[in-house]
Amino acid sequence: MPKYIGAIDQGTTSSRFIIFDHGGNVVAVDQKEHQQIYPKAGWVEHDALEIWKNTQEVIQGALKKLVEGHKSQVSEIVAIGVTNQRETTLVWDKKTGKPIYNAIVWQDTRTDVIIKKLGNRPQTADGGRRSAVSGQDRFRKKTGLPLATYFSGPKIKWILDNVKGAKEKAQKGELLFGNMDSWLIWNLTGEHITDVTNASRTMLMNLKTLDWDDEILKIMGIPKNILPKIKSSSEVYGYVGAGSSRPNLGKETSPLQGIPVAGDLGDQQAALFGQTCFKAGEAKNTYGTGCFMLLNTGEKPVQSKAGLLTTLGYKIGNKKAVYALEGSIAITGALIQWLRDNLSLIQASPEIEALAKSVEDSGGIYFVPAFSGLYAPYWKSDARGVIVGLTRYINKGHIARASLEATAYQTREVLDAMEKDSGVKLRALKVDGGMVFNELLMQFQSDILNVPVVRPKVAETTSLGAAYAAGLAVGFWKDTDELKKNWGRDKEWTPKMDAKRRQGLYSGWKKAVTRTFDWIE
Repeated sequence: MPKYIGAIDQGTTSSRFIIFDHGGNVVAVDQKEHQQIYPKAGWVEHDALEIWKNTQEVIQGALKKLVEGHKSQVSEIVAIGVTNQRETTLVWDKKTGKPIYNAIVWQDTRTDVIIKKLGNRPQTADGGRRSAVSGQDRFRKKTGLPLATYFSGPKIKWILDNVKGAKEKAQKGELLFGNMDSWLIWNLTGEHITDVTNASRTMLMNLKTLDWDDEILKIMGIPKNILPKIKSSSEVYGYVGAGSSRPNLGKETSPLQGIPVAGDLGDQQAALFGQTCFKAGEAKNTYGTGCFMLLNTGEKPVQSKAGLLTTLGYKIGNKKAVYALEGSIAITGALIQWLRDNLSLIQASPEIEALAKSVEDSGGIYFVPAFSGLYAPYWKSDARGVIVGLTRYINKGHIARASLEATAYQTREVLDAMEKDSGVKLRALKVDGGMVFNELLMQFQSDILNVPVVRPKVAETTSLGAAYAAGLAVGFWKDTDELKKNWGRDKEWTPKMDAKRRQGLYSGWKKAVTRTFDWIE
């Protein structure tokens, strides 16, 4: 009897393999961090071969725990889902399977010059009259995205323009592009595919046709033959170890041999799916390296007027695609890592809460972590981080507290934009990710939003979403109603702050944000 679904969760800082049972509970998990590579200021890279090696190791590790701890067999796993850090861009050689350059991470800002050039050029020349659509919104109508360094398309262009011989090889069809989902699925099955959610983050996919947009590809100089085939988020893509097109990079036979890979969602959409936000108007916020709030808007894309992204929420098999509005914040959990690694303010990330609790409030300071520019709702890649309001009174406890509060303030800005765009008033916020176990942050989040904040029983909603998508594809779960029954409330925080204090703190934050603008000339 099939009992389990496996999920590969390939994140910004680590890769994990998690095995779930039918009730959506975690049965076994293994995790491994990978190196963050910073060749220059604003550049962030990953070694894709290291990530693939780590993925294989965490699969082995979790399977060992399954077999030893639960006396279960690998054959009881019925399918595998994949979820991944989105927009992180890789180009590899089809024949050797080796990347031609490190993976360029979503936080990387090196494509700034490309973005400015794309924004300066009018879209069409029609009978001598040039189209007015230029600047940040040049491709927004088609892709739902502003021109920003965040997305994959300009990163592909950078690789093709800057790696010797890459352009020629691409023209000849010798290279393949993928976000990390495509890279892992290709290594597992030999199939070169992606799903609609990951494709919608490249700035190359048309939201209406759910296919690559020839006009944008031409403008960016990207040959279509290097792009993966776009599939739904829940269908069988291939079987582990079955691909003959894939060169063997010294790999042994996978212990998952023959198991179908049947789910693929970008991490934030996977969390939306795992939180069972299947109705229009349902929202979730994931607190990870960055922070990402998604609101299900149903079967039609809603174009944002308030600086949000219009993106794919998910697509189950041949059913209609479901769209979402997204507010992306670049630095949240990464700020706590920065306090740990760069300033040695704490030894381990969980220590931040005790340090922040050592003071009653942030002492009037604000920390705006615009380390790689500001994302939603501003989209200013020339912004840089600031701490404002410093006095002699401030100590490290205040800095720790202001760092946590920054996450809550940024989330409020995104929620304000979401309500403005959608006309939907949020009644409660479902939360997930590593930071949701920080009680101080969750209470402050509820206070500053003035809505209840709800943590589910299974906090691993990103991996769970990928498992759900794979399980639906192979009939392990019947339908989304069955998934909804798995969702349970673990803890809820309700607002305790009075309106005047809330407004005062938030207007101070808005003022602090303006100090980050236009820092890079």
